[in-house]
Amino acid sequence: MALCLLTGGGWFGYEQVFTKGLDRLSEKVCDDAVARETVIRALPDSRSAEQGARMNGSGTEFTFTCHITTSGDSVLSGEAKIQDVSERTWVDFYGSHAGTDVIRSSADGVEALAQLDNRHSTASVYVPCVPRGVKADAASESYALVTEARAIGETRSTGTSLRQAVTDFAYQLTRRAYELGECQNARALPAGLPRYKAH
Repeated sequence: MALCLLTGGGWFGYEQVFTKGLDRLSEKVCDDAVARETVIRALPDSRSAEQGARMNGSGTEFTFTCHITTSGDSVLSGEAKIQDVSERTWVDFYGSHAGTDVIRSSADGVEALAQLDNRHSTASVYVPCVPRGVKADAASESYALVTEARAIGETRSTGTSLRQAVTDFAYQLTRRAYELGECQNARALPAGLPRYKAH
């Protein structure tokens, strides 16, 4: 009985010290952009974890970045930038960059994709956005806020589940960046995007 209690207590202590790093993060990380539960779906248990976010520039120079790093060297990171790029060019770039097809999801004019290549855990989100300082009536419709996110190192999930987690991370980052970037004629973005279908 004593051995059982000692073993149980030891396991509880181990779990609290070595596997609860992500649970100790704030409920929302990266300037209240991303839900902790989204991070936990992508990254494995760890002893500790740290997070940070940074905004730079404005208008066509706007960027917003976010990262979560664990003591096990797993990383979930992303950056949102204002770019002059059409949706077609955006899709073509990720397809050729991956060397394979991509899976896509969309809702209310917001587009998301993830690479199908098992070597990559990358997702991207595209939202039309005329930046501050550009005349809306003269702006190219190709101005957009583009977010790219990736998981590096060991991950909690694989396949479609991992791609979904990284995409959700990218989209939550996008929603915050859309507010901070002061897109002209801003509209309400959907709370979430449709789920990818398993491949």
